[in-house]
Amino acid sequence: MNADLGRLFGQTRALLLDFDGPVCSVFAGYPAPQVATELLDVLRQHGADVPPDLASEPDPLEVLRRTGAAGNHDMTRAVENALCAAERRAIETAESTPYGREVIVAARQAGLPVVVVSNNSAGAVNAYLAVHRLSTHVSSVVGRAYAEPERMKPNPQPIRQAAHAVDSPPECCVLIGDSLADIDGARAAGVPVIGYANRPAKVNRFRAAGADVVVTSMREVADVLVERLGT
Repeated sequence: MNADLGRLFGQTRALLLDFDGPVCSVFAGYPAPQVATELLDVLRQHGADVPPDLASEPDPLEVLRRTGAAGNHDMTRAVENALCAAERRAIETAESTPYGREVIVAARQAGLPVVVVSNNSAGAVNAYLAVHRLSTHVSSVVGRAYAEPERMKPNPQPIRQAAHAVDSPPECCVLIGDSLADIDGARAAGVPVIGYANRPAKVNRFRAAGADVVVTSMREVADVLVERLGT
């Protein structure tokens, strides 16, 4: 068993999970760059002048973030609506992360409420959980605030909201995330954080960013939670 993980979960009362990464690969069958291109087309249809650096942006969440930063609320809502619809379609071909399900189930069996806190829409998250029979294992879902991309992680607000949803102090939760936004947001919220390095390049990056523990497989987390069940 990972000793650092064991110590961390020894003082944890709730598990907060990022969605795209620790639970599944949302855009596995509907590639994120394709979605980003479709969102850029929405902007053009609304008369936006798309600058070259944004025109080559492959991340749909970054397209939404940049649109929101421009301050046009109508365009932000149009991109938000298109992204919500795309995420719901993407869920149909999303690929489950190995041991992601086991982590959720073992956490609940160990008495830890599970909250999914995601920059994806709550509708997409809930659709995935329903299809994969995980809804009853998840206490709450905190998704992207509608048409307010400035509130996405690394903003700590959704992470604090997730802790509040299960009536747990932030310091008594742990967040598992696979991005610097997760790590930075968790640190700002006062929540211990596990960096899920699903690519080798992330390991040192997450350590440098201040992750409490870095894992390269969700199995490491599942094993610790199963061990906790036996104590």
